[in-house]
Amino acid sequence: MINYDYLIVGAGLFGAVFAHEMKKKGKKCLVIDKRKHSGGNVYCENVEGINVHQYGAHIFHTNDKEIWDYVNSFVEFNRYTNSPMANYKGKLFNLPFNMNTFYQLWGVKTPKEAQRKIVEQVEKLAISTPSNLEEQALSLVGTDIYEKLIKGYTEKQWGRNATELPAFIIKRLPVRFTYDNNYFNDKYQGIPVGGYNKLIDGLLDGIEVRLGIDFFENREKWMGIAEKVVFTGKIDEFYDFKFGDLEYRSLRFEHEVLNEENFQGNAVINYTAFDVPYTRIIEHKHFEFGTQSKTVITKEYPAKYEKGKEAYYPVNDERNMELFTKYRDLAKEEKKVIFGGRLAEYRYYDMHQVLAAALKATR
Repeated sequence: MINYDYLIVGAGLFGAVFAHEMKKKGKKCLVIDKRKHSGGNVYCENVEGINVHQYGAHIFHTNDKEIWDYVNSFVEFNRYTNSPMANYKGKLFNLPFNMNTFYQLWGVKTPKEAQRKIVEQVEKLAISTPSNLEEQALSLVGTDIYEKLIKGYTEKQWGRNATELPAFIIKRLPVRFTYDNNYFNDKYQGIPVGGYNKLIDGLLDGIEVRLGIDFFENREKWMGIAEKVVFTGKIDEFYDFKFGDLEYRSLRFEHEVLNEENFQGNAVINYTAFDVPYTRIIEHKHFEFGTQSKTVITKEYPAKYEKGKEAYYPVNDERNMELFTKYRDLAKEEKKVIFGGRLAEYRYYDMHQVLAAALKATR
């Protein structure tokens, strides 16, 4: 029996924006999610008065004023600027690669000196056509930056040697010849004051949400209760893996409350040496300039994806993209189902891109 205009599978950003916009148009929506909370990967948990990003650091950034005004209409965003650091074998370097990084690496003080150093290293390597990620990175930034700040981190993240990864993963590397530690070039950047739950709660206000529900456990029932279905989960799972499994990478998080005010002095420090098993440590209070007496840190470990784990990002290599094309062709034929979000579209989306895609889908 049809009771809703839209069933939305997934209470993350895509699903929440879609539901909000459709409610404004007078449509009746039901949002379901297999997790026990809404918000998907932007969900925060309040620990010791600190909004802890449960699924890794989420920093909102965009050049699109409409998108910025849209999110700020639900919750005010602060002035947080993403300026991560890299720890390589106990030494600290600024990110993204900029004049501070080059001074820390080589003691150079002018853009000309830094450029000369990179060009010297690249020319020595004489790589004309990069055949893998390692060669691609070396041909862009030379040996020192690659060995200390890219290689170990990338191999941990992807679970493969850099020589086994395709070159196109690193099309370019941001290299700045200014003393600027702001990671993003976007005009607007910040964190919701009071955490991302305020944004999600605002989007889902007045909409029926049921949590702890797995769509696939009673698929027939859920497909039958609405005129249309918005699906934000894994597209290969929706089609019962009929062409084979798409590849994803997973993550594991270790959260820890520390009885000290300030652990590392920065929200995000990447650990770029391969022998450190985690890729970064996040100290959550710094996202909102917290002054609490305790602090919460999270160690983020890359993990092999297996069924039952969370799929965090797609492995967009040639084999997987060929496979995805088959699923996408099936999806295009669907009259009743709209696919949206990182897993359903098998692509890496930043938050502002998810919002834009959801708004476009509602239009």
